[in-house]
Amino acid sequence: MSEPFGALRQQLVEAATTFAASPGAVPDILAGIVDDVDRALREELEIFPVCHHSPASALAMVRRLREKQPKVIYLELCEDLTPLLTELRNCRLPVALQAFASELDTFPKDWGPLSVIAPITEASAEYQAIAYALDTPDVELVLVDRSTDHVFQWQPRTSGASGEAAPGDADASDEDDAGDLHGDAVGIEIGDLRPRFAELETHLLHHGKVRHWSEWWDQYVEQPLVDADYATYRQVMVLIGSLFRRLAPSGAERVTVDEDRERYMWTRMREHLAASGVDRADCLYVCGAFHAASRVEQFGTGPDAAPFEITPRTATKWLYGLIPSSHSAIEGQFGLASGSVSIAAATWAKAVSRSKLATFQLEGQRGSRKRAARPAVAAVEAAPVADQLTQFLASPPDLHGFDEEELLGWCVDIVRLARRNGYLASTADAIAVFETSILLAGMRNRARPTPYDFQDAAVTCIEKDVIPGRRDVRRLCEILLGGDRVGQVGYDALPPLARDVYDRLAPVGLDLRKSTVQRALLDLNGRPELTPCSHLLWMLRYLLPDGAVRPIMGARRLGERSIQESWDLSIGKHQRYIIELGYEGVTVEQVVERRLRRSVYAPDATAAVALRAVEDSILFLGSRRFTDELGARAVELLAAERTVDDAPDVLRRIRRLLAHYRATEPELPAWCGSFVTAGYAHYCTLLPTAFVDDETGVRQVGAMLGFLFTMEGLALSLGCDRAQLEIAVRQSHPESPAKVALLWAAHHQLGLLPLADLRARCADLLGNPLVVPTFPQYLSGFVQALEPVPKLAAFVVEVMSDAFAHLPDPVLLPWLPTLITTLRDQAAELVPVLIREAGRTFPATLPAVDAWVPPWAPATAGSPAISGRGVSGSGAPGGARAGGGFVGGAAGGVGFGSVDGSVGVDGFGPGSARWEAAAPVLRLLAEHPAACDSVAELLGIPGAGGEGPGWLDLDLLEAPASPGGSTVQALLASHPATAEALEALLVAG
Repeated sequence: MSEPFGALRQQLVEAATTFAASPGAVPDILAGIVDDVDRALREELEIFPVCHHSPASALAMVRRLREKQPKVIYLELCEDLTPLLTELRNCRLPVALQAFASELDTFPKDWGPLSVIAPITEASAEYQAIAYALDTPDVELVLVDRSTDHVFQWQPRTSGASGEAAPGDADASDEDDAGDLHGDAVGIEIGDLRPRFAELETHLLHHGKVRHWSEWWDQYVEQPLVDADYATYRQVMVLIGSLFRRLAPSGAERVTVDEDRERYMWTRMREHLAASGVDRADCLYVCGAFHAASRVEQFGTGPDAAPFEITPRTATKWLYGLIPSSHSAIEGQFGLASGSVSIAAATWAKAVSRSKLATFQLEGQRGSRKRAARPAVAAVEAAPVADQLTQFLASPPDLHGFDEEELLGWCVDIVRLARRNGYLASTADAIAVFETSILLAGMRNRARPTPYDFQDAAVTCIEKDVIPGRRDVRRLCEILLGGDRVGQVGYDALPPLARDVYDRLAPVGLDLRKSTVQRALLDLNGRPELTPCSHLLWMLRYLLPDGAVRPIMGARRLGERSIQESWDLSIGKHQRYIIELGYEGVTVEQVVERRLRRSVYAPDATAAVALRAVEDSILFLGSRRFTDELGARAVELLAAERTVDDAPDVLRRIRRLLAHYRATEPELPAWCGSFVTAGYAHYCTLLPTAFVDDETGVRQVGAMLGFLFTMEGLALSLGCDRAQLEIAVRQSHPESPAKVALLWAAHHQLGLLPLADLRARCADLLGNPLVVPTFPQYLSGFVQALEPVPKLAAFVVEVMSDAFAHLPDPVLLPWLPTLITTLRDQAAELVPVLIREAGRTFPATLPAVDAWVPPWAPATAGSPAISGRGVSGSGAPGGARAGGGFVGGAAGGVGFGSVDGSVGVDGFGPGSARWEAAAPVLRLLAEHPAACDSVAELLGIPGAGGEGPGWLDLDLLEAPASPGGSTVQALLASHPATAEALEALLVAG
C-alpha cells in the first residue's frame, strides 16, 4: 500500500500479530480499516463523514464550509424531501421533515398509514449544510438518498412498517412521552454510527466505565474531536465507521440494505455530475461515517464504477410537511440515552462561544440568536492527504482543563431546581454534588467531570432513593444542562387545514402557539360568534388524542346544546397531530367525513360502529345525505352479522337516534325503518341460538329481547309479523339459569305466563334445596329482564327481597359481591330502576318498618295491618273479605265499612233505595277496579293490592253489613258526591 498510511498499517498489523489470539483475522480487519480510510480520502469527490446530532460534526462542517465554499452539496437525505427544506426558516428548531401516506399501493394494508420523519436540530451537520446552501447564492443542495417510497420498498415484508424503523436508519420509536411527537413514524438519520452487535458495545461500555453508548461517544469521540482540525476529524470518523462496518455480522439484512443505499446515492451523484457538468472539486458529499467507508462496487465517481438500476416508485400517494420535534423525541426515536441530545446542544453552544465560530443560520429562523456573519474566506486548495491518525491514536486527547466555575454553577442551580420540585436540598448538598462529581471523574480516569458525572453525583447526593416531587433529579439535570427543547412549525409552513384551525379559533383570544395548557371560556349565549369555535373544538376533540383539546364544562350529545363551555387547550404541544390532519383533507369537516366513512367500511366494522358514526355525523356535520348513507351502511352490517356481541350497544344507540328523530323530524328517515325491520327479523332468527349458546352472555340476550319488545310497535307498523317473535321465543330452550329467567320474562311479556305463575315458579325454586345455590343466577337473569320487560321492576324487587329473606348465608354472602359487580358492569343503567321501585315499595321512615308488611306477603287472621300497597287483615263477624277490603255493616248501621272498621254513610246499605240506585256504579267499579285504584293512588289512599278483574266479588253487593271494607268502598264513603254524580249519569242513560 502506498503512503501516507503505510506506516500506520504496518504498526497495526504487527501489533495484531503479536497480541491477537487468532492472528489471521485481526490483522486483516485492522489493515482493512486503514485501507478504507485511504480509499475514502483519495476519492476526488470530497466525502464529509458525520454522525447524527454530533456537535463535533457540526463544528467541523462549519469550518469546512467556510474554507472550501462548495458549489454543490450532496446530502444523505431522502431525495423527495427537498421541497420542505425552504420551509425550515419558518420554524423553530428542532423540527422533523415528514412524509406521510395513507393511501397505499403495493405495500401491505396493515402497514398503513406510512410515516417517515427526519429530525433536524441546530447542533447537527446537516442543518449547517442546509443553511449554508439555502442562504448562499449559486450553491445547489442535492438530496441523494433513497426516496421515502424506497424506504418501505426495501422494508422486510415479514413485519409491519409501523412497528420497526427502516433498516440501517433507526430503532422503533417508543410509545411514551419521549417519542410522542414522532408517534410510530420511521426515523431517518444521517450517520447511524453505533456498533452493530451487542458484544462490541458491551465491551466498550465496560472498559470505558460508562453506562450507555451516548456517554461513551461523548467521552471518547465528541470531546476529543470538538476542537480537532478538519483532516484529523475526517480520518477519525472514517476510521470509526470502517471499524463498525467490518465488525458487523456478515450477510446481515441491515448491512445489505445499507449497501443498496450506498449504490443508490453514488448513482444519483454520478447522474447529477453528468447532467450539470460541475467540477467534482467544487462538490461536497455529506454522509454518515458508516457509508463513507463503503466497499460497494459503485463507490466513487470514476468512469469505471458499476451501474445500479433504481426501481421505480410505487403509486402510493405521499404527502409532505414539517412536524414539531424535541430532544426527548429524538432520543426516544433513535434509542439514545435520556438527556444526550440536550447535553449535545449544551456542548455545541459552549464550543461555539469558546471558538467564536460564526455558524450558519437560515434567514428569518425563529428561536435562535442571530450571529453576525464573518467576512467570506477565500476558498482554499485541497491539501495533500497526510497521516493524522497515528498521532491521534498514539497520544491522549488534548482536553480542556477543569472548569471549576461551570461545575459550581451547575451545583448551585441543581439545588435550586430540586427545592422548587419538593426536595429538601441545601447548600450542603451543592457542596456534596461538587465534590462527588470530581470524585466520580477521578474514579473513571477522566481529566474533568463530564455532565454525566454531574448527573450521577446529583442523583446520589440529592435524590437519596426518594422521589417526592413530580420529576426525578436526573430529569432536573437534563433541564439544567439544556432542557427538552421543543420545536414549532411556523404558521407559513403549516398545511392549509392547520392554518384554517388557527384562523377559526382566533376569536377565542388565546395564543395557540404556546405549548402550555390554556383555559378557554366560551359564553355561547352572550357571545354567539363563539359558536363556530365551539363546534370546531368538538370536532378536534373527536379527531385529536386526549389532552390536546379537553372539555371541562359542556357536552355535545343528541338533543343537547351547551350555553357555556370551558376548555383546556394544548394545541401548541400537540401541533404534530393537527399537521397530520392536513394530510387527510383540506378542512376539519372533510377529515371527519373521511374518517367516519372509513370506519363504517373497514373490514371489522359492525352495526354498532355504523350507528356511532351516524350519531357523530349528526353532531359534527349535519349533512342529511351523508348521515343517510351511514345509516344505510348500518342496515347492511346488521343484516350481515352472525353474532350478537354488540346487541346492547346497538339497542342503546338506535333508541337514542329514534328519540332524536322523533323530536326533531316530521318523520323517521327511511334507513331507520329499514334498520328496525332488519333488526327485528335478524334478532328473531338468532334468538333460539343465542339462548343456548354458552359464548353469548345474558346481557346480549337481554338486549336482543329489549330490541324486539321495545321496537315491536314500530316493526309491526312497518310490516313485520309478530308470529315470528312468538315462534322464536317458543323455540328457545335455554339451560343456563340466568337465561331461563330471561325466557320466563319474555313469556310473561307475550302473555304466555301470568304473574301469579311466575311468582309460583320462583317460590318453587326457593323451596327446592337442590336449586337454592343457583338461585342468584336466576336473579341475575331477572335483573337483565328489566331491559326488555321494564314492568317487572316491582316483581324483581319482590324476588330480591325473598332471596335475601330465604337464602342461607353460605349461599347469600358469597353471591353479594358477584351481584354488585354484575350490576355495575352489565346493568348500570338498570340499577336506578330498581332503586326507584324499591323506594315506592319499602317504607320511607324507620318507625314504619316495624308495622310494615310486604305487599306480596300472604294475609293472616287478626286485626288489619297497613301495608305498602293497601289493607290486609280480617273483618268483623258477618263480614266478607274482598281483595283486602270488606263490604258490610256493623251493629244495625248500614253503609260502607271504612279502613278502620267504622260505619260510613248512614242509610246507604243493601235493600235501601240509594243502594239499589248505586248498584250499577258498584258493578262498574267491580268490573274495572284499575281505574278506581289509580284515582285512590292519586288521592293518597293505599291501593287495593288485588289482581285482575273480579277482585271485588259482585255477590258482595248483596252481603250483610260488616265492619271494614275495600279501598273502593272507602273512597266512595269518603267522597259520596262522585258516586252520586256518576249514578245520575248512569240513571239518565
